[in-house]
Amino acid sequence: MKLSRRSALLTAGFGVMSPWRALAQGAAPLTRDGVERVLPELDKAAGEALKRTGVPGLAIAVVHKDQVLHLKGFGVRAAGKSEPVDADTVFQLASMSKPIASTVVAALVGDGTVAWDDPIVRHDPSFAMHDAWVTRAITLRDMFCHRSGLPDHGGDLLEDIGYGRDEVLHRLRYVRPDSSFRAHYAYTNFGLTAAAVAAAKASGKSWEDVSAERLYRPLGMTRTSSRFADFKASDNHAVGHVRRGGDWVAKYMRDPDAQSPAGGVSSSVRDLAQWLRLQLGRGTVAGSEIVKAAALDETHRPQIVSAPAENPMEGRPSFYGLGWGIGYEPYGRIRWSHSGAFNLGAATCVNILPVEQVGIAVLTNGQPIGVPEAICATFIALVLTGKRERDFLTMFGELMAKEMAPTYGTTIDYAKPQASPSPSLAAESYAGDYRNDLYGAITVAKADTKTDAGLVLKLGPRQDAFPLRHFDRDTFTYQPVGENAYGPSAVTFTIGADQAAASVTIENLNGNRQGTFARAGQAG
Repeated sequence: MKLSRRSALLTAGFGVMSPWRALAQGAAPLTRDGVERVLPELDKAAGEALKRTGVPGLAIAVVHKDQVLHLKGFGVRAAGKSEPVDADTVFQLASMSKPIASTVVAALVGDGTVAWDDPIVRHDPSFAMHDAWVTRAITLRDMFCHRSGLPDHGGDLLEDIGYGRDEVLHRLRYVRPDSSFRAHYAYTNFGLTAAAVAAAKASGKSWEDVSAERLYRPLGMTRTSSRFADFKASDNHAVGHVRRGGDWVAKYMRDPDAQSPAGGVSSSVRDLAQWLRLQLGRGTVAGSEIVKAAALDETHRPQIVSAPAENPMEGRPSFYGLGWGIGYEPYGRIRWSHSGAFNLGAATCVNILPVEQVGIAVLTNGQPIGVPEAICATFIALVLTGKRERDFLTMFGELMAKEMAPTYGTTIDYAKPQASPSPSLAAESYAGDYRNDLYGAITVAKADTKTDAGLVLKLGPRQDAFPLRHFDRDTFTYQPVGENAYGPSAVTFTIGADQAAASVTIENLNGNRQGTFARAGQAG
């Protein structure tokens, strides 16, 4: 089984190195005083995390039972500026949006508008998967627990090259499955988005509107939205940062509207505290029912193994519910969790211990290096054992570096020029129109201005132009953009007998072996 590169993020990495391994069964119930007692040490850990990593800012919410015990901001909203992070600062949640989305759909399930086992096509007849029988069978539940057969992160690159939500969802029918339907777990933003959008259509509203009407407004989450425009317009929002050398810089602004249910929510810790109360209250807050308990409970039940135990005689597997990572620790302790990560500048984490009736959410404005996961783990260790247990920041930093490693350019460093490259053919041999069912049409054209190779690659619905640089013989490189972009990617032409390119393979689009484009007019 090929594991998702985000599996460790979802379960926050506690499967093997549990912070409460030695906790005795039958320990005394966790009290409010017990939680409040550790908050100064939690704040100390948060301050240390910013100092050690340089991440500009973070915010924390802690809830016990139906009470908000702690709301606090640390650091600044933007590096080099003075505006502080506070409890009302709005952060992009990235994939922490998924358990929020499952809460919205649970509300619709409780209303009787949809059921978790409704086929997607019942509410969105235009939706299709690669295989017709899967199209007929796949349900909201299947997509919310990532057992669709789609490859890991299938569809994300379509967003990166400029396609909007409707077109990405349409093009999922061209994505070849990576496993049998319902056989394995593979994390997909747009699979979950397809299910959420279908549920919203059943209500007769947009996803953004139904989220506000069924969750945000009833909970008083006034600074929460599923629209990027609202985040951008907020008078108190945290700017995303990436690390460049030893500095954190606000270089990008990520617009995740295409995958809003999966990654497009923005919120403050004050608002998220209300959502944590809802989870701990099984759909009820301060005696008021917002979501039917039976519908919400289903989100917290394991649906599929997300990470098998490496050694089944010693370790424990991790599971995925509906928008939640589900873990079972020693003596059956239950933990619900999820992380969020934008390479372009956001990292978040939520952890809930439902039996102990305690939850924590941590939001940061830096790219994922393990900070929110480490703070969540530190809190859990403190409330259960009274001490930090280990250096979680180092532990999660190492884990995150592995999980977020580049997915292309791993065998050849295309940023480093060849010592003695073989010459290319004339630019005319490569220029032309090419197509691919999944990614659409591309053009390789002679550059209007002088470039290294005299060629540009025009890609995506806007036909954005990327200069090509010659690397060796019929291989060129370009610099991708977007959430999944790392260093230069190879662009390799296959030359026909007529000394003209018959096809071209774009390496960063070829992870599922669907990155080859045939010259227009030729069989592909």
